[in-house]
Amino acid sequence: MAFDDMKEKITSQGHSRETSPNRGTSLPQDAAISPQRCSLREWQARNNIDRAAQIKLVKIAHMRYQHPDLSLITQFLRDFGMSVAKKTDTQRWYKGYGSDQYVYYAQQGEKKFLGGTFEVESYAELEKASKLPTAGEIEEMKDAPGGGYLLTLTDPEGFPINLMYGQTPAPTGQIPEVLQTNYEVEKPRVAKFQRFKPGPAAVHKLGHYGLCVQNFVPELEWYTRTFNFAPTDFLYVEDETGKQVDVAVFAHIDLGPGYSDHHAFFMSTNKTAHVHHCSFEVHDFDTQNLGHEWLASKGYKSVWGVGRHILGSQLFDYWWDTTGNMIEHYADGDLVNEATPVGWGAAGDESLAVWGPDVPKWFLE
Repeated sequence: MAFDDMKEKITSQGHSRETSPNRGTSLPQDAAISPQRCSLREWQARNNIDRAAQIKLVKIAHMRYQHPDLSLITQFLRDFGMSVAKKTDTQRWYKGYGSDQYVYYAQQGEKKFLGGTFEVESYAELEKASKLPTAGEIEEMKDAPGGGYLLTLTDPEGFPINLMYGQTPAPTGQIPEVLQTNYEVEKPRVAKFQRFKPGPAAVHKLGHYGLCVQNFVPELEWYTRTFNFAPTDFLYVEDETGKQVDVAVFAHIDLGPGYSDHHAFFMSTNKTAHVHHCSFEVHDFDTQNLGHEWLASKGYKSVWGVGRHILGSQLFDYWWDTTGNMIEHYADGDLVNEATPVGWGAAGDESLAVWGPDVPKWFLE
């Protein structure tokens, strides 16, 4: 483009005036959450949720999948940032560097989603869950690292969810160094030089997983009544009458005054029911970007990222694994508790990220 043509285009777009620079702010939750909000306890009361009847989850622990080629998925998960905790001919357990014995379980077989797994407060909570209509038997995990007991049940659309109790924690691995950053005025890093080693982005723990469901309202009711899942944020669309209709929810584990991740569970409405993705925490921005480059160099297929979400604030990058499941790294996520208001925002591409590559149009399909 010739200089005069460029000048004319810039002027015609109104860019001849000074433009405000971008800026980042760590806002308190009352300022960051949508003006359309209500307190969590108000939302639960409005929806007649009996908190005493809920099965008490403590944390999200690991994912469970079935894969046709365990060698192939093992190589991918190593490149993604996990290591093998234990293996047999037909099963694999993969760990991060946190206190979980493993963060991912795989077994031999045709491609299948076997559910996310949550640690519960006590064995009595497993017994409470075992009385639900779709619950299986409580099984002792004799072969799994750390032992413990596992119960699987299914939601109204047939998605499995696993509950676990009694697993012995693993020794925590080496936590990566928290690097000092020099800013324009504050420069704490003196006579120290940032250096990095290429390689996978080591996984710390499982953060969340998400489902696409056909009947959003019954699914939402089941998860928030059956377990101590609490909505952090809803996304909505407007129907032909202008009424707001909730189509997605980010839900955290309600620990009362104790803090938990912005969401351990995500759900959105869709024409077809399927698992959307699972997500694992890594150390920081450099770790994540180096891991992104590592996966790209190995020829794996990127889905979306690196970027930063709005709801949850996480840095993200999504990938296809070798079986065709979506999996995410994240870093720097928000923490919430019972004092965090439930927020509502309009659904759309602009609600998903503040920066990063354009979101694929099919991302939530």
